[in-house]
Amino acid sequence: MRCIAIVCFICSITQLCIYNTQSKVIEAHYLFGASYDDIDIVIHPQSIVHSMVETQDTSCIAQLGWADMRLPIVYSVSWPHRLKMPYKPLDLAEIGSLTFKAPDRAKYPCIQLAYDAGKKGGTMTAVLNAANEAANEMFREDVGLGFLDIPKLIEGAMEAHKEDFKEKDVTLDDILNCDEWAREYVAKETANVVKEPIIMT
Repeated sequence: MRCIAIVCFICSITQLCIYNTQSKVIEAHYLFGASYDDIDIVIHPQSIVHSMVETQDTSCIAQLGWADMRLPIVYSVSWPHRLKMPYKPLDLAEIGSLTFKAPDRAKYPCIQLAYDAGKKGGTMTAVLNAANEAANEMFREDVGLGFLDIPKLIEGAMEAHKEDFKEKDVTLDDILNCDEWAREYVAKETANVVKEPIIMT
């Protein structure tokens, strides 16, 4: 079975970094037992196809719907049932066309970081997640952190964590400690990458 993570473009910092989808790659690995080599990412600008699974005969089963978070929220609380809802039915003729393309990994470096952390396993995914959240938060606080500094901070945290990386017998305390460490690392490193303000005279 091959899993396909679909990037639906809703305007948010995590989506622009494409990290949000990378967390879905890690989720797919654990939820479906799929190898990271069998999990693909495609960019889908129309945000209509929300999930897709390829079966052994190479046919694909997809879930389509409007870009409206109400539906997945309803499904999450009604599963395994499907409730009749007063939403507008999906109209493929109105949509016109659906397009897909492979992501540019150089343009979106968080993609490779998530795959690397997922394959490494252990406490690395906790560091990845915490560093991403902390870097995004620092960016939104407008402390002078550049948008392209976000993946650099995440990568730096992952590299620094290799010294204390734990692969087996990971406990909740291990995860919480790694989470706290990664956030502190990002806060400290942010001070080093923030550029000095230009004073106009």
